[in-house]
Amino acid sequence: MTDSDWTSELVGLRESIDNIDAALVHLLAERFKFTQSVGRLKAASGLPASDPEREKVQIARLRALAEESHLDPAFAEKFLNFIVAEVIHHHQTIASTGAVDTAS
Repeated sequence: MTDSDWTSELVGLRESIDNIDAALVHLLAERFKFTQSVGRLKAASGLPASDPEREKVQIARLRALAEESHLDPAFAEKFLNFIVAEVIHHHQTIASTGAVDTAS
């Protein structure tokens, strides 16, 4: 493989990664639109921001999906925990102010 060949392959792989990163950002934005709606419903109903039982079920579900996809389940769990923590923060903000700060 020549320098030109591997350089071209590297550029193509990086373009694919960049496209996936963009898709992830768009998917996360869409996900947060739904979770903000959930937060408003919870606030209006006086429900707590966190639902530990649902979170436990979702973690198990995501770990299984990760295993099926040959992704480290521990990484998938860390990723979901990060997202859930942000969602809970948004729900708490919605409950206390009625709005969510999307800059955070």
